[in-house]
Formats: sequence, structure tokens, C-alpha cells
Amino acid sequence: MGPLHRRRRPSPDGDRHPGDRRRASLLVIRLLAIDIDGTLLDSRGRLPEAHRDAVVAAVAGGVEIALVTGRSFHFTRPIADLLPVPLTLVVNNGALVKKTDGATEMRNLLRRGVARELLEATRAYEDSVAIVFDRPPGNDERQIVFERMDWTHPHRRGYYEKNKAFIAEAPAPLAEMLTEDPVQVMFNGGVAPMRMLANALRSLPGAERYTVAITEYEPRDFSLVDVNGPNCSKGTTLARWTQSRGWTRDEVMAVGDNLNDVEMLDFAGTAVVMGNASEAVKSRGYRLTGTNDEGGLAAAIRVHLLSRSPY
Repeated sequence: MGPLHRRRRPSPDGDRHPGDRRRASLLVIRLLAIDIDGTLLDSRGRLPEAHRDAVVAAVAGGVEIALVTGRSFHFTRPIADLLPVPLTLVVNNGALVKKTDGATEMRNLLRRGVARELLEATRAYEDSVAIVFDRPPGNDERQIVFERMDWTHPHRRGYYEKNKAFIAEAPAPLAEMLTEDPVQVMFNGGVAPMRMLANALRSLPGAERYTVAITEYEPRDFSLVDVNGPNCSKGTTLARWTQSRGWTRDEVMAVGDNLNDVEMLDFAGTAVVMGNASEAVKSRGYRLTGTNDEGGLAAAIRVHLLSRSPY
């Protein structure tokens, strides 16, 4: 689908003259930032061949690819392995930037003292909380530590099974497991209780010391709340990575579908939202493509990126 009318949106680095967006459309895109779940993958969690081929074509045209996701590194790596191209992995909603071999390029960690306070303030959610670490190889089974692991829960069981090599149940209260600064404190549950939790966390005294991100899967009534370090999001980290590569935001294209993609979409000079996105995301006026079951990512790459390639 072609570009749609977009109303002006606030941006992370300040508002710009409307003509800046028109000039951006004339620039070549250097970096393509792609969300994974709901964007790169279809509704069954598979990588469509059309999406894979479009990413390969983008790289052949001189574009660098970043997978930008709320997933942890170990849950992202199997998806990265399906793409036969060089990749940068922005994981844990921007807390870490990694190479595919696990080497860490950037980190924005949560202070352990803040994490302890959060665990104390959220005791009512003990059955759904975990802490995530960025630990060196050899500590894989301790990368994600849960207070309790309920294997009977329909959504959590699948997550545990897929990630059992990297997760553990805490042998003691979770706060005692904070031997170093964690990547994040993570909660999961139904959409309504997680919305309440996210709002409560944002209202606590000292909330400027951390960032709250929420990801919602309304058809499954499942939601994730991630508490990261201060000023940490997909958008802020993508901005830092873009600057480190010597590019401007106008040379960045981002594609996403969920609430935790908003900052990334607001940063990118070319922002495209999937047709399967929630109305809360669609209503922000981004360019719109097809759903993840219709090859929407491939269409977005073809229309908004490959048509500009000078190669």
C-alpha cells in the first residue's frame, strides 16, 4: 500500500517543520528496524517466505537490518537464525543491543536497588514476575529467574517450554537473586490486570528511575509489562544506535504493530504499522501496510524502501 496522510506527531528529539518529512522521503534508507512478533512473524509465529525474501532484498540493496523486540536475546536468536543476513539485535525493549553471537554492543540496565523496591511494591504479582539478566556464556540457565513457575497456566507454560534452557525458578525470594543490576523486571498476565499494573508503576514515587513498557495480545488476553532502566525504549535505543552508525533518523525505516513499538515508530523517518495492529497504534497516523498474514512487511519494504534504493 502507498503512503497515507499522516498528522504530525511529537518526536523524541523535538518537533520539526512539516517540510522535513517531505525531504525525508527523498533520502535513501540505511537502516530498517523490524519488530518480531506481529510484524516479522505471522499470527502462528512463523516466518513467511515473502518477509524473508524482502529482508534479503533490502540487505542486497545496501540496507542494514535491526530486529527490535521485547524478547530477550535467547528468545530472539532462533528467529535471527532464520534470516540469512547480517543483523543487529535490539532486545528487551531497548535495554540491550547485541550481535547475533551474543556480544553486547550497548546496555541500559535497571539499578538493582530500584529493582528490589519494585519487587517489594508488587508483591501481589509474585506469581507472574521475573528478573532478566545479561550474563556471560555458561550462565544461560540463569538469564531469566522467576519467583514461581506455574506450568499449568495456558500462556506461561508455552513460554517456559520454549525458553527452558535459559530460565530458572528462584530457590529463594526473588530479591535475593539480585546479585547484579538486571536488564529488567518482567511481569505477565491478562490484559486488564497488566494495564492496571503498568499505570500503577508509572505513578509510584521515583518512577523517573525506570521505564515501563507494555505489550498486549488482546485476542489471547495476554500482556507483558517490562520495567527497564531510565529513558529506555525501542525508540531511544534505536536513536542511539542510529547515531553510532553516523546516520540521521530520516535514513531509518521502522515497522511495528504493538504499543511497545510507538517510540520506535515516532523516531523513524519512515514509520509503517502493520494491518493487524491495534486501533490504539493505528490511530497515531503512521503509514499502513497489510497484516502479518498478508505479507504486510514485504509490501512495506517494497513500497517504502526498495523503491528508493540507489543500487
